[in-house]
Amino acid sequence: MAASRRISAFLGVFALTLLPARVTADVKLPPVLSSHMVLQRETAVPVWGTAAPEEKVTVKFRDQEKTTTAGKDGKWSVKLDSLKAGGPDTLTVTGKNTITLEDVLVGEVWVGSGQSNMDGTVGGYVKGDEVLTKLAAGSYPKIRLSKSGRAWQETNDKTVNSHSALLFAFGVNLQKELDVPVGLMVGAVGGTPSGYWLSEKAYRGDEACQAVVKKFAATYDFEKAKTDYADKLVAWEKAVEQAKKDGKNPPGKPQAPVAAGESGGKIGNLYEANIRPMQPFAIRGVVWDQGESGTAINGVDQFTLMGALIRSWRAEWGQDFPFIYIQKASGGGCAWDNADPVTSKGEKFSPLPKTVPATGDGLYRELHIRIMNHPNTFMAISSDLGPGIHPSNKSGYGARASQVALGAVYGKKVEYYGPVYKSLKIDGDKARVTFDHVGKGLAFRHGDKLQGFAVAGADGMFKWADAEIDGDTVVVSNSAVPKPVAVRYGFASNHTWANLFNKDGLPALPFRSDPEGK
Repeated sequence: MAASRRISAFLGVFALTLLPARVTADVKLPPVLSSHMVLQRETAVPVWGTAAPEEKVTVKFRDQEKTTTAGKDGKWSVKLDSLKAGGPDTLTVTGKNTITLEDVLVGEVWVGSGQSNMDGTVGGYVKGDEVLTKLAAGSYPKIRLSKSGRAWQETNDKTVNSHSALLFAFGVNLQKELDVPVGLMVGAVGGTPSGYWLSEKAYRGDEACQAVVKKFAATYDFEKAKTDYADKLVAWEKAVEQAKKDGKNPPGKPQAPVAAGESGGKIGNLYEANIRPMQPFAIRGVVWDQGESGTAINGVDQFTLMGALIRSWRAEWGQDFPFIYIQKASGGGCAWDNADPVTSKGEKFSPLPKTVPATGDGLYRELHIRIMNHPNTFMAISSDLGPGIHPSNKSGYGARASQVALGAVYGKKVEYYGPVYKSLKIDGDKARVTFDHVGKGLAFRHGDKLQGFAVAGADGMFKWADAEIDGDTVVVSNSAVPKPVAVRYGFASNHTWANLFNKDGLPALPFRSDPEGK
């Protein structure tokens, strides 16, 4: 009899294990769907969450009611039809229980990401930025804040100081110009490379990335790199011992080499922690400020990696949104008007160097400018905003990024680039350069002449050129170069001596017409 009871009890427990889990589970929403949020206007708006398997879920917002059934895994989602800006309104989600989200606005939603210059907070920069100080003291009932996919907050003196200074300044300018609510979602971490900000699956599956890895691997001797590292490690250990004897700080440990296409850190970890929790929240676009830390993937350059990142974010978000990035390196050029609050920290105009800088001096800047060639991708020019790894003028950077958004994304009649090289035509001993984004017209600023152009003949030896504005073109020449073949402008990391602008006050982008030049 006892044995029979034990068998019956066992069968009862076994049968319970076969029942569906959490059959009475409450409807739940992810943290990013919360009270005080801003929903993106003029597009389908996803609302999603979990419930009991096959539970009926209804979402109500304004005059819309959407009903769906949770899948066997408990996941569900609906899409609200295109919404007009406004609010506040209430959003309810009902299953076996009801969730009510209050104070929901509809307007424009932007994501800010990258490293320290996006992560840096309002509270950390107000002392060095008078404009930001004034902005932070204002009242913004139509601007809402969220960090790394967490719950939304109203903008007030308790929340704004911990939010991104650059993104906040961007949002204030945008809200003022568009007169609609603005939601700002930031996911950024200081000192981080771009290789940690896209999913590992996206990186491994990106054809462009894998092509450059293959090319790099053909010339990279990993075995030799490991041997060299072993030698460096021995030398380091000896140096540490000597430092201890001398009472000095020990030197840093050398970094171990990694194979071509690999990283010493975890590819994708920051994306999974800070960006994935936002998806698929409907957004207008992304503002990106990163580049100082490179990619951290051996053999993959920033241009190629950023292309993969942009493509993958759009694919995984399910939106082909515009992507605005801040130019690197920060500063390095003179400003049209240092009395303008946006460019008040810009560097001063300087005389031409005695010789034309070597090609290598301009490659880093050129690499970052090239990123704007990726589809639906735009650069916020920063060469005239102030130098340094951590520029203090965060209000100016935010204003410049919002100018790009207004012109490139929202179609406002505002110029958002300085003159951009378009083409070169040789006419005898002269070369004529044509530009896009001439705006109100080409102009030079500071000094008594246009400068910063260099010209070379077939020998590839560049010499400073005489340059004159002719309508929407610039004509350059040098008597020592009777047959010019190539022109460069401002092709150096620091080019405060280059003074071509458009009359909208934006600096011309450095360029070389000889992309294969040495």
